[in-house]
Amino acid sequence: MPPMSDTATSPPARRPAAAPDAAGPPRVRQLGRVALADAYAQMRHFTAERGPHTPDEIWLLEHPPVYTLGLAGRPEHLRRDTAIPLERIDRGGQITYHGPGQLIAYVLIDLARRGLGVRQLVGLLEESVIRTLAGHGVSAARRPGAPGVYVRDAKIAALGLRVRRGCSYHGLALNVSMDLSPFESIDPCGYPGLRVTQTAALGIGEGLDALGEQLSAHLIHLVANPNFRAAP
Repeated sequence: MPPMSDTATSPPARRPAAAPDAAGPPRVRQLGRVALADAYAQMRHFTAERGPHTPDEIWLLEHPPVYTLGLAGRPEHLRRDTAIPLERIDRGGQITYHGPGQLIAYVLIDLARRGLGVRQLVGLLEESVIRTLAGHGVSAARRPGAPGVYVRDAKIAALGLRVRRGCSYHGLALNVSMDLSPFESIDPCGYPGLRVTQTAALGIGEGLDALGEQLSAHLIHLVANPNFRAAP
C-alpha cells in the first residue's frame, strides 16, 4: 500500500474480511509525513467502516506544524498568537503541538475484541514508550493523573485517544528530534510551565523510523499480553 501524502484525501483501501488474522498482531504502516486533517479524516473513516473481521492497525507518521486541541480543550492554553494553525479534534486532552521530527503512533484497535479497556490501553501506550527509552538507557515514568511519559520533570510523550463503537483511534506523540520552540506558545497538555524534552536531547541517536519500529514492536507485544497491567 503506498504511503499517504500531505495532500491525500482518499481513505485507505479496504481489505477483504480476514477472520483468521483479525485478532492477530496489529498491522504497522509507515506513512511518512501526513497533514493532520488527512490523517484525522482517514482514521475516522477507518473506524466508521471497519467490521468485526477488520485487522487492527498502528499508523506511524509525522505531521507538518500544527497545534491540536481536544474535545474538552480550553483555547486559553494557546498563550500567544502564532502562525501555526490550531485544529480542534475529537481526542481527549488539552492542547499539544505536532511537527516534523515528532513520532506519531495512531492506534486503531478493536478494544472490545481484545478485551481491553481505555485505561489499560493508555497504560500500554505509556509502557511502550517507557520500554523503548529503556532500551537506550533512559529511565522514564508515568505520572498519576497526567497521562503521558516523563523523563525527570520534562514530558517526552503525550497521549490522546478517542473510542467509538469499542474501537480506538488517535494515540501518542513521542518527541524525537524536532524544533521544541512552538511548545513555548502553549501550556502543554494544559499545564502552565510544563517542560518538554526529546530523545535527541537525551543522547538517543536513532531517528523516527528506527524508534517507530522499536515502539510498535513493544506495543504489539503488550497488546498481545492480556496479563499486563501498567504500574501506577
